[in-house]
Amino acid sequence: MTTLIYTHDACLEHKPGAGHPESPERLKAVLRALRTPEFDGAEWREAPMGTREQVLMIHTEDFVTDVEDASPHRGTMPLDGGDTVMSPGSLEAVMRCVGAACAGVDAVMDKEAHNVFCATRPCGHHAEPNKAMGFCIYNQAAIAGAYAYDVHKLERVAVVDFDVHHGNGTQAAFYDRPELFYASSHQSHFYPGTGSEAETGVSHNIVNVPLPRGCDSALFREQIAAKMLPAIRAFNPELLIISAGFDAHHLDPLAGLNLQDDDFDWVTRELLKIADETCEGRVVSILEGGYSLEGLASATAIHVKALMDH
Repeated sequence: MTTLIYTHDACLEHKPGAGHPESPERLKAVLRALRTPEFDGAEWREAPMGTREQVLMIHTEDFVTDVEDASPHRGTMPLDGGDTVMSPGSLEAVMRCVGAACAGVDAVMDKEAHNVFCATRPCGHHAEPNKAMGFCIYNQAAIAGAYAYDVHKLERVAVVDFDVHHGNGTQAAFYDRPELFYASSHQSHFYPGTGSEAETGVSHNIVNVPLPRGCDSALFREQIAAKMLPAIRAFNPELLIISAGFDAHHLDPLAGLNLQDDDFDWVTRELLKIADETCEGRVVSILEGGYSLEGLASATAIHVKALMDH
């Protein structure tokens, strides 16, 4: 079995406006990095359209209707104070994100692939069940977790998030669902202001690892090894979903952590070890943030290479 990479040109058509950090250039940089001979062993697939039914596994009917109604024919339409914006291509882009994530779950559950990387945008982990925020419209990682539980009848599904920002949306969606586990490392105090260690969920199914501004490789690895990895092992997931944000990279202009490419290689390989122990290596990784094009490209490449090497 191989690594599958899902993507779609429609994800380039989400255009929140000139100067917006979540630009199509992000995905272009990722695709340039992955379409090199080093990644010839991966299999590429077109991200299918997600379904409204899949979105409703996490998001409320009223919110989904609001998003659909807000989709503009021209120009842009803000969904919050202006961070999260829809353009004419945004609705298809986010539905391709959802479709890729759920197809990735199907692929690993049906043993078509050992693991999956979804090279899609916009990111999703800030989107709460009833609202968009933080560049995120729908929360494809949370949807993938609920989809694995509802459709594939798994009893325990984990989402692990190493984006520099706390995934408040995933936490909110999973907080009262003991079958769904969420672990996050993130800069604190920082946007969106959630993610304290005291936020533990209905059955300790939420694990937050806040990191101080300036956190380096040594502190990051120490905290992950001490707090996150044992908690994931204890939960014993049947599927591991990664919210793979690369804005903790030292080159990132929007944040203040100092991780190196090797740190993303290390954390990926540590998560793959747990997946081998608990869920036959089944991993679906979904692109989240990362706003230095150089840092995003290099860190994504090393992450996907770790998936392929496994």
